[in-house]
Amino acid sequence: MFRSRGMQWILGGLAASMLVGGLQAKTITISCGAVGAEKQLCEEGTQAWSEKTGHEVKVVSTPNSATERLSLYQQLFAARSGDVDVFQIDVVWPGMLASHLVDLSEYTDGAESNHFDALVENNTVDGSLVAMPWFTDAGVLYYRKDLLEKYSLEAPETWQELTSTAETVMAKEREAGNDRFWGYVWQGRAYEGLTCNALEWIASHNGGTVVNDQGEVTVNNEQAAEALALASTWIDGISPRSVLNYTEEEARGVFQSGNALYMRNWPYAWSLAQSEDSPVKGKVGVVALPKGGKDGRHAGTLGGWQLAVSKYSKNVDEAADLVRFLTSFEEQKRRAIEGSYNPTIPDLYRDEEVLAAVPFFGELFETFKNGVPRPSSATGDQYGRVSNAFFNATHDVLSGKTEPEKALTDLERQLARLGRRGW
Repeated sequence: MFRSRGMQWILGGLAASMLVGGLQAKTITISCGAVGAEKQLCEEGTQAWSEKTGHEVKVVSTPNSATERLSLYQQLFAARSGDVDVFQIDVVWPGMLASHLVDLSEYTDGAESNHFDALVENNTVDGSLVAMPWFTDAGVLYYRKDLLEKYSLEAPETWQELTSTAETVMAKEREAGNDRFWGYVWQGRAYEGLTCNALEWIASHNGGTVVNDQGEVTVNNEQAAEALALASTWIDGISPRSVLNYTEEEARGVFQSGNALYMRNWPYAWSLAQSEDSPVKGKVGVVALPKGGKDGRHAGTLGGWQLAVSKYSKNVDEAADLVRFLTSFEEQKRRAIEGSYNPTIPDLYRDEEVLAAVPFFGELFETFKNGVPRPSSATGDQYGRVSNAFFNATHDVLSGKTEPEKALTDLERQLARLGRRGW
């Protein structure tokens, strides 16, 4: 068990004892998420590598909340623990965690050149490739195409259209007897997922990205206030108050059970909505998230996860080989087809088998390629505090504790203090 500094974690003994081909077999431990089919796909991929190499892989689950997962990782790194060899890290974490990660460019034979340039650049810190892209993400809008057709409505182009059509369909479905039906579900808990949602609202209204590329705090503006004000009307309107405690899976649960018209989520939810036992199988469409009014723009927050090797690993060579295998063309293709996880290799967006399984990968390619980045590059090690302040301020507005203008003014002051000496 992990016992540094009084902490205990879920890892068992990791001693390797087998001999394979005259060499000692190693046991590599990888942290994987468990949102949707994540853990299953991770286990299948690592099993394939085990069969190929003779080494064993131990897959351990981590908290689904990105905020809680980062905190756990930071505790492990602070203790210089070698209990985990390979870490699944969020797209906004390379800068924060780089000092604890191996430079993978020594192990990839240039394989990173096959991936999206922007992700490789994101994962390169002070010249070191500290993580390999595994799957990318951008927020998208799921909708019940059968219900829009039933009421002669179109998928919304703007948030205002989403609000009005959600009100219409919700009222009619409730009149028809489904008093559990809601217009729109999303991620409203005070965590990183709310940062992603709120950034989409604000960016789509041309309100910027909280902190700009030059490190200037830009969040306190009329467009941002307008975006938050509109979102606050959804609570107890088209969205249940309980959405203020939803993460990805709570939102998916409501939508996939047939009790919501719209859902904001990541692409992984597609394969689950289309599964054989899904009540909404064949009834779901996916489009870009709405614009903030006619002069706004479609904005999906850039998400996605990378694989990194810990500097404290006792099996760096084998861990790096596992990372290369899991991020390869063949493995990313399998994950795209079976779990609708977005590849980080552009060529896969032209692959006929991938597009047959997930048609919107082709239709929304530009959305995935040009996702709205969170301000992690500009704020560096302080990004966690920036995001925390942002999602808490947003949550206060949504829950009715404060007005948008005051929340943004207070947030601006708080972020200015954080960045006073430079990010």
